[in-house]
Amino acid sequence: MRNEGLGSWPARRARKTPHRTALLHRSTALSYGELHDRTTRLAHALRAAGVRRGDRIAYLGPNHPAFLETLFAAAVLGAVFVPLNTRLAGPELAYQLADSGSTVLLHSPGLAALADEAARAGGVTRTVIEAAGPAYEALLADASDVPIDEAVAPSDVCLIMYTSGTTGRPKGAMLTHGNLTWNAVNVLVDHDLVADETALVSAPLFHTGGLNMLALPVLLKGGACVLVESFDAGDTLDLIERHRVTFMFGVPTMFDQVARQSRWPSADLSSLRLLNCGGAPVPTSLIATYQERGLTFVQGYGMTEASPGALFLDTEHARVKAGSAGVPHFFTDVRVVRPDQSPVDVGETGEVLIRGPHVMAGYWGLPEESAAAFRDGWFRSGDAARVDADGYVTIVDRFKDMIISGGENIYPAEVEDALLAHPDIAECAVIGIPDPKWGESARAIVVPRAGTAPEPAELLAALHGRLAKYKIPKSLILVDALPRTASGKLLKHHLRADFGDAPRKEPRS
Repeated sequence: MRNEGLGSWPARRARKTPHRTALLHRSTALSYGELHDRTTRLAHALRAAGVRRGDRIAYLGPNHPAFLETLFAAAVLGAVFVPLNTRLAGPELAYQLADSGSTVLLHSPGLAALADEAARAGGVTRTVIEAAGPAYEALLADASDVPIDEAVAPSDVCLIMYTSGTTGRPKGAMLTHGNLTWNAVNVLVDHDLVADETALVSAPLFHTGGLNMLALPVLLKGGACVLVESFDAGDTLDLIERHRVTFMFGVPTMFDQVARQSRWPSADLSSLRLLNCGGAPVPTSLIATYQERGLTFVQGYGMTEASPGALFLDTEHARVKAGSAGVPHFFTDVRVVRPDQSPVDVGETGEVLIRGPHVMAGYWGLPEESAAAFRDGWFRSGDAARVDADGYVTIVDRFKDMIISGGENIYPAEVEDALLAHPDIAECAVIGIPDPKWGESARAIVVPRAGTAPEPAELLAALHGRLAKYKIPKSLILVDALPRTASGKLLKHHLRADFGDAPRKEPRS
């Protein structure tokens, strides 16, 4: 095959295990042979719509076979897949469509109005396709099933996955076919995946964890993915029992909600072999809860720009190294360095640098920011960590101000920018505060404009429709001034000290 990328995966799997189940969704099961056939037909339909190599194809919808069919079909053509977060508001989606230059948008039937709005505002020029349903099935049925073998190299960009930056502007991480393949190989090596794996994919595929740490490695190995459109803790226990699920990925909040179900103590969890928890630090109490049921988490550390795996803590060391993110994945190198790039001593805090064949090619359309993200070939994570005497890395802080709420990344600069659009707000800052359900939530500290007396609830309500719901702060505090240095730099550590817990504190003088 001339296609050395993800577009060849369905064909390669179909020639090895055509009758094995690849995807399960509700009452539908697709074999690897059927996945190959449907991917080929969709690729022909997209080519007939004018899609050529390098074109961007966006997808908006929850977990569904059509999501993966579109990813693979784009890869067959050498086109670039752009997964969109269904939780984003219309203007946010339009920005990503326009920034990526997507010419085709596929969407789930339930998001037709949002997709049409975003497509018009985002300049989608070619076509909008409803994925799933009779029209989609007719589109595939009418398309050719003749194999396509477009030349695609591992270094070609496969997908653009957006991750917000500290400037508030979402940046598209360019992940190549090689990046995604090597990340999947790392997962296969370090998780010991087997060919009869059954993975429960309830984490969204438009996130790097659900797609790259779970679905793609399982499909590479030849296992089955049970696709669930939205996470439900009670349904999760039913699905584990019904499908004899062996592998799950989720953020701590998801696993916590499952353990809080009334039938948790009696549920049949005997099939579970791998529980991969990521997206946020895993509380020790949650680890203990699962250990009581004979289950142990594997966890790690990563980011979209690394496709995403960087560090991994296996089950063998989950207890003795609790709190650590582990050691680098097999085909990954990680350094923790001082500002002068010299390695830190044991216990000393430094910045995490990452290098490996899974690290992104750069940010889409941002050559200067791409160059700044690397130093001598190492990706600069912006995260702070310590290394123990055994080489295990513990993430201790974020140099960037990112807030992780239920596994979703919230970047204060983006929220602050939206708040400042309100005519009654003169200044504002957003910080993360502990949240018993989501791990963290956002809190806004606002200075009203002179002569105004806005209500906090009204200021927060103004963000609805402009930001995704999870990005909207859960609380807002009005203050007379924000703490700054003599040069005007905002002192966020003062804000965290004064307002960083649930009960309000009086600000320092």
